[in-house]
Amino acid sequence: MDGGRAADGGFAGRRGRSLDGTWRAMTADEELRRTYPNPDFEDDGWEDLAVPGHWRSSPAFAGSDGPLLMRRRFELQASAPTSEDWPAESRHWLVLEGVFYTSDVWLDGSYLGDTEGYFFPHTFEVTAELAARSEHVLAMEVACTPQRDRTRKRNLTGVFQHWDLIDQDWNPGGIWRPVRIETSGPVRIRHHRILCRDARQDAAAVFVRTVLDALRSDLITIRTRVTDPHGREAVELVREQPVAAGENRLEWTVTVPDPMLWWPWSLGEQPLYTVEVEVLVGDERSDHIRRTVGMRRVALRNWIFSINGERLFLKGTNQGPNRIALAEASAELFADDVARVREAGLDLLRVHGHISRPELYRAADEQGVLLWQDLPLQWGYARSVRRQARRQAREAVDLLGHHASIVVWCGHNEPMAIDVEPSAVADPRRRARIAARAVAAQVLPTWNRSVLDHSISSVLTKSDGSRPVVPHSGVFPHPPQLDGTDTHLYLGWYMGDARSFPRLLRWWPRLARFVTEFGAQAVPTDAAFLEPDRWPDLDWDRAWRVHALQKPFFDRYVPPAAHPTFDDWREATQRYQAELIKLHIETLRRLKYRPTGGFAQFCFTDGYPSVTWSVLDHDRHPKAGFHALVAACRPLIVVADLPPRSMQPGEPLRARVHVVSDLRIALTDLVVHAQLEWRDRNGVPTSLSWRWQGEVAADACSFVGTIDTVVPVTEGELALRLELVDPDSPASVLATNRYTTTVVATPAGAEPRTG
Repeated sequence: MDGGRAADGGFAGRRGRSLDGTWRAMTADEELRRTYPNPDFEDDGWEDLAVPGHWRSSPAFAGSDGPLLMRRRFELQASAPTSEDWPAESRHWLVLEGVFYTSDVWLDGSYLGDTEGYFFPHTFEVTAELAARSEHVLAMEVACTPQRDRTRKRNLTGVFQHWDLIDQDWNPGGIWRPVRIETSGPVRIRHHRILCRDARQDAAAVFVRTVLDALRSDLITIRTRVTDPHGREAVELVREQPVAAGENRLEWTVTVPDPMLWWPWSLGEQPLYTVEVEVLVGDERSDHIRRTVGMRRVALRNWIFSINGERLFLKGTNQGPNRIALAEASAELFADDVARVREAGLDLLRVHGHISRPELYRAADEQGVLLWQDLPLQWGYARSVRRQARRQAREAVDLLGHHASIVVWCGHNEPMAIDVEPSAVADPRRRARIAARAVAAQVLPTWNRSVLDHSISSVLTKSDGSRPVVPHSGVFPHPPQLDGTDTHLYLGWYMGDARSFPRLLRWWPRLARFVTEFGAQAVPTDAAFLEPDRWPDLDWDRAWRVHALQKPFFDRYVPPAAHPTFDDWREATQRYQAELIKLHIETLRRLKYRPTGGFAQFCFTDGYPSVTWSVLDHDRHPKAGFHALVAACRPLIVVADLPPRSMQPGEPLRARVHVVSDLRIALTDLVVHAQLEWRDRNGVPTSLSWRWQGEVAADACSFVGTIDTVVPVTEGELALRLELVDPDSPASVLATNRYTTTVVATPAGAEPRTG
């Protein structure tokens, strides 16, 4: 059923006829299903619908869950070809690049087959149908069934149909990627996979796997050409190959001498090679595909990544769909978002719970941003999905494996059968039961985690030996091996106090190996969608269901009732998010390589107007958390232990000071100044100072010294200022930081605390 793949969004050089544009559509019913594929069926009363697109983007289907019947008329006569357009023994193929989520496909009343899987192309041979007549009707029934039991989902749509950052009633259904007719000769490249298996200074190994569909037994020529970033031929491999009628599976490796290595942006340049595979029957080109490949090797050991042998502490963030209607996301938006990741000082973007458009991967390759790629599996699934999930894992490798930016596959995000209905979150007892089930799913064997994810990860490992595979994300260490994976630590939102984060990691260091989610929700600056004029009587239920706002947790950490105006509350939510991000990142960076290999803050941008953990809203306006993220991720930072929120006069104040450097060279004779500032009882500014001088090690966290004093006799704010300076540099200040606590006077008759 399924066939060739799109090279970076389309087969480069393949002749094709686009079937995009205006289709006719109607909600399905049993009577229409029996007649709509007929070429003579009259669809004059049907609605217009744009393809590519999502049906909910059309006013006629704005509230529809489908299924939809869709038709497209076109003219194409393949029985009288010209030698230029339709070579002898031409074969013709219908290519559906992306359908959300399943479909049945008819051409001129003949049933071609069905599709399942939203992110990869589906292909049907239509040579006979196109030769039979010149006027054609392509008819499809497209379904994206709402997942009513979200603990046992059957659609592998990831975050698009089950997530706490989307409109709970959203349906992504539709033909969301291009549709076209393609032409090949008698031998078609039906499947292909191109991977850079290894890359070193002297040589790189490019692995190629193809499935060729041959019209008859023949002797063909396969030419593999690799060109460098300047368009010069690096290597050409030509082989003759006998093929049998039907499918022929072939594998080979091309060695590229003296390659220009691809690096993440913080380590080097991003040269991209072009790999082209051409199939010749006689002297005629029958089919060909083209991919861009970066020559690099990736390793993961103890949750520490290395690229081309260079260890790299990964500073990252998560990204869901950058538009909830993914068909409407532009190439410019993807390029700009990846540029913003890089400008924020981040190395890693986790493509969270979905597979995105080709433009994202192209932008990441070109800009040197590393990708943690999730498959579209989110929370709980029915047992019946295993076979389809394994198939889609192979499709993901075929589609995306050539991208240098992808450094890890992840099979399943949080494989716990949980639901996030508003009524469940709002009820403390139901919320507690959900939490208990989630903990049990972390510790006890479950079908999703123990069976499904093992099956998926084995497919990914077998299909792609060039990068590491994580079976699932967000699983705590559990018996019998007490290993676990990366961790999701929402201290300060779903549980506990954010300031207990350093203490938790001291108690359980394994949780700090790689943290891929942490954060807090914050209200964006432009929040007109919440109707703030109604404050404090917002429509909280709608704010949750449509705009993702989790009021029970705001009530705990930033209570709306404590703020007289909407603006006050919004600013307080952003301050809280910024403080939490700063604390978590500084804590993890101080644990650099001991044991932390990196982190990914949750999350980067919103895909529609909403209140989420993002630091950039749907219009890409920054929240305060964005500025905190940028500051905490600078290559050189100076940090100290976070003081308590409040202290009393005479209480011991002890803070260890560190400098964290991501620079690849050591820095000598740097000076750290620390100053403790307060106002005495008469309001006079007063301070204590410390000074240290020494070396900052390359790519490491360096201990500087310890501030050891007592809280002065005062009330109000006590501030600790840190400054890292290079006395020999004109721009001497390299990094600054500031921490505060509130000094609360000892109650009358009580003795000051002294330790």
